[in-house]
Amino acid sequence: MKLRQFVHSKGVLGLVLGLLFLLQGPVFAQTDTTAATADTEQVEAVQGDSIEAVAAGETEDAAPTEEAATSTEEVSAASTSTSSSTNTAAEAAEEEANIPTQVYVNFFYYVLLFVLICLIVTIIGQIGSVYELTQRMQGKIIGNKWHSSQGWLFLVALPLFLYGIYWSYVNHGAMSFREAATEHGAKIDTLFIITTIITTIVLVLTHIALFGFSWKYRGSDKRKAYFYPHNNTLEKIWTIVPATVLTVLVLSGFFTWRGITNIPEDQQKDALQIEVTGEQFLWTVRYGGRDNVIGQRDYKLTTPTNGLGIDYTDKSALDDVRAGDIVLPVGKPVHFTVNAKDVLHSFYIPEFRVQINAVPGMPTFFHIVPKYTTEEMREKLDDPTYDYILLCAKICGGGHYNMQKKVIVVTEAEYKEWLSEQTYFFDEAMQKEFKETQQQANNSVIEGNQMVLNN
Repeated sequence: MKLRQFVHSKGVLGLVLGLLFLLQGPVFAQTDTTAATADTEQVEAVQGDSIEAVAAGETEDAAPTEEAATSTEEVSAASTSTSSSTNTAAEAAEEEANIPTQVYVNFFYYVLLFVLICLIVTIIGQIGSVYELTQRMQGKIIGNKWHSSQGWLFLVALPLFLYGIYWSYVNHGAMSFREAATEHGAKIDTLFIITTIITTIVLVLTHIALFGFSWKYRGSDKRKAYFYPHNNTLEKIWTIVPATVLTVLVLSGFFTWRGITNIPEDQQKDALQIEVTGEQFLWTVRYGGRDNVIGQRDYKLTTPTNGLGIDYTDKSALDDVRAGDIVLPVGKPVHFTVNAKDVLHSFYIPEFRVQINAVPGMPTFFHIVPKYTTEEMREKLDDPTYDYILLCAKICGGGHYNMQKKVIVVTEAEYKEWLSEQTYFFDEAMQKEFKETQQQANNSVIEGNQMVLNN
């Protein structure tokens, strides 16, 4: 019965594989030729009309006039233009039709490859099971031999595994870790390096023990397994040591984070004030202006012109500066206020070691001091095209990948020159809208007062 079930299942699997092979054949890779056929018919119709028009002109007037020649050229040009446009449309339609076909072909190819790998593994397992069963029927026990072979495989895999760790650090370490471009980044890098060293030591030691014990205590006919249920000393060691190490790391990270985000108020006011607001899928940057104070906002004031809902009755908002890029003076403290208009975003500048969530309705803050200008960093990396980039580290929708903003660090003189060239949020369009809104508010107050007096 089991043999029949096995054969039946393999037959069904073979049928599925056959279908997958057929789906990759040219029969199923058809393109939509309807559009191309229609375009061809249209070209033939236009060409036929032009021929008839020319023939009619020759019949009415045997000596072609200049007007007839001109009309013939126009018809020919129109026919050529129509032909080229239809050919372009046909090529675009064909290309558009070919892309999904190729996608499906690739999909079925990888599905087929996965199924084949599973089938090979299953066949090898079944052969091993049949072989073991026949050996048992002959009175031979081979289980421990197989377990012994697995133990030796663990011993062979151990140096390969350790070399893989070494290779990863050597080849990808410099790629994934660069010197921080802010003062607080050095503290974060120190924590990161300490954590990496500790986890690497734990990784190596535990896998040496895991692979080594698998080899040392592999199956053997010459010894019997010893039941070792409990050891208080061992339990204390592997509970207290990791708990102590993790506690130290967590507390170190907590105090470092507080030193970055919980800045005294006097230091916050002395820093350059910048507000960054995220929305799908862009960042809007607002500088505090001459008074270095960012104006108040109210979501109820949001309009197509006033996208941030800035409250211009607050005088500190009148000189707020609109910026395309984020430009920072090197060596000067900068205080970021981070907001979001729609969904969760994440304010992330990798080289600055800055990442904090942008939450709708709840401003978050980050305080940094840039160490290197963009030009200095380009020289350090030997990359003349390198730029700091503000990214969104929270998957926020289809355009998440494109939610970027260039960050430029310059000298203080260059920063002042750049700031003087920027525009204000309170521009002419906003001033006009603000006057109209104030006028409507005043009229509403007057009408309300009149109604009170009349009553």
